[in-house]
Amino acid sequence: MNRDRTNSPHHSPRHSRRQGHDTGEGTGQNAGEEGGVTMDLKLLSGNGEKAQTVAGSDALFAREYNEALIHQIVVAFQANARQGTRAQKGRGQINKSHKKPWAQKGTGRARAGQANSPLWRGGGKIFPSMPDENFSQKVNRKMYRAGIASILSQLVREDRLSVIEPITLDSPKTKAFAQKIKAFGLTGTVLVVTDQLDDNTYLSSRNLPNVLVLETREVDPVSLVRFNNVLVTRGAVAQFEEMLG
Repeated sequence: MNRDRTNSPHHSPRHSRRQGHDTGEGTGQNAGEEGGVTMDLKLLSGNGEKAQTVAGSDALFAREYNEALIHQIVVAFQANARQGTRAQKGRGQINKSHKKPWAQKGTGRARAGQANSPLWRGGGKIFPSMPDENFSQKVNRKMYRAGIASILSQLVREDRLSVIEPITLDSPKTKAFAQKIKAFGLTGTVLVVTDQLDDNTYLSSRNLPNVLVLETREVDPVSLVRFNNVLVTRGAVAQFEEMLG
């Protein structure tokens, strides 16, 4: 019996594969568009109003949120900052008599061998902390860049990251810098990331408890997570794309 191949159910997989092939081509085009500069970042004017948008890289500001990776790089950064200078004494370093305190039997008290026992008050530690203890954790460069990009993308989604023009001051005045930050209308702590930090800006901002100004190369994952608002200059955005892109 002859069957019509057009109406045969075996014809549908071939048709679906053809559709999938067409879909794949469209997906490839979308992926190419996502890899380009298509992300719009909010640009704040000097009075805190949204002036316009700045184009940013999707690979840097539109990455998916990876909580496990962010947690790993934050923990590694904090661990690498530990100096490991603490020191405790073991029982061999306690300057006490090595004589047996009392007889093994007949006194009614618990048996004891030496006064420097870790069980006694003033005795040594069983596992003492030593100054040469190493707390550092290794993070691959590719993982670190992906983690920073994930943090920046999440800041954009939470509307905590904005682009600003460079803050310029004629003289180092903390009051003048505080007024410029207040004019943006932000609440909470503020992290300012600039492409180049001059002396006037540094001297004017270092005495403000809720404001921190860093250059792009000095930005770390803990600072990005800790501050409520992140202000990035145009030049810093370009540097981020060059460093992490």
